[in-house]
Amino acid sequence: MKLLTETGMRFSTTAEKEIVKAIKEKSCYVALDFEEELKSVEPFDYELPGVPKEIKDHEFRVAVTPSGVEQFVSHGHKVYIQKGAGEGSGYSDELYKSVGAEILDTAKEIYDIADMIYKVKEPIEPEYELIHEGQIVFAYFHFACEKALTDAMLKSKSTCIAFETVRGPDGRSLPLLIPMSEVAGRMSAQEGARFLEKPQGGKGMLMGGVPGVKPANVLVLGAGTVGYYAALTAAGMGANVTITDVFLPRLNQIRDMLPANVNTLYSTKYNIEQELPHADLIIGAALIPGAKAPHLVSKEMLKKVQKGTVLVDVAIDQGGCFESSHPTTHTEPTFIYDDKVHYCVGNIPGCVPFTSTPALANATMPYALKIADKGWEAALREDKGFAQGLNIHQGKIYFKGVADAFGMECHKWE
Repeated sequence: MKLLTETGMRFSTTAEKEIVKAIKEKSCYVALDFEEELKSVEPFDYELPGVPKEIKDHEFRVAVTPSGVEQFVSHGHKVYIQKGAGEGSGYSDELYKSVGAEILDTAKEIYDIADMIYKVKEPIEPEYELIHEGQIVFAYFHFACEKALTDAMLKSKSTCIAFETVRGPDGRSLPLLIPMSEVAGRMSAQEGARFLEKPQGGKGMLMGGVPGVKPANVLVLGAGTVGYYAALTAAGMGANVTITDVFLPRLNQIRDMLPANVNTLYSTKYNIEQELPHADLIIGAALIPGAKAPHLVSKEMLKKVQKGTVLVDVAIDQGGCFESSHPTTHTEPTFIYDDKVHYCVGNIPGCVPFTSTPALANATMPYALKIADKGWEAALREDKGFAQGLNIHQGKIYFKGVADAFGMECHKWE
């Protein structure tokens, strides 16, 4: 009796893997000589991971660190990484190879061989045709404001598991979104301070002022993770900060945790309008997980804002908090609308990869390993919070926020 391994082949199809798994778990009967030969079969990858290089504008992150590769390998998995994928984060191909990864030259090779594509940002147009039916894509997607991406993934009949909608054990927290929200929150204040400078189109104001001169007024819309770290960073620069939210217990926490130059305000249209004429920097940090962000500042309300004020829309990857926003890139991060500077970069953490890559990998790697070890279906069945990450599968939408955004049917998984 000849096994696939004797011909240099490996168990690769789902059916073959399920057969081997059943035999090893003694849940089906086999001929004794086959069972003896099975003991020599090399460990197979239940879901073979592949890591392509990110190609979004100025996206220097990579999904897996050398430490992550080492974990995959220790669990018996082969890991394929595209040549140069880790260079922007300080990880050379040689470093990846030293811990057991195999380097492939092109993205096509990665997509062709991998059962699971493990990446940071959503696929963009050149990658759409590389994704094939049944393939798992584990990444940030933000489908609700990307109709073309949604249509492409539906057409591909792939399985899309989104970082941003995975829930923690408490059923509320967003463990794979939090680390990048921390980075983006800090960066929003940092970039806001930069674009307040006159040569950048801003008023020409220093966030913290100097003795005898008032500091900048910063308005933060939303008191989640992004808003908290934006307020913390702006306050640390010496600005006067007002942070808004509709959840009073969270405002109580903010009041107790942040310094005295941070004030809290219940979020209503009226209250926001009263703050707009005094704000020098406005940071949009409101979030509805997996759905479109609410427009908290309309174009009409924007007329109340002073010339040269900077608006940083961290929620732009979910459609944006400001009606006047549209996505920008790190190459051209800002535009002027109605004499106000808009910063609307969709991948803010991508410009600080030495911080953001390990921070993201620390959070996502345990989930990626579950998929590789058990297959995506078993991994999601065991963890209801993880199951919330399933957005698209076999040409159907499984996340309500995405379905609602496009007026499409939301299906129920399991």
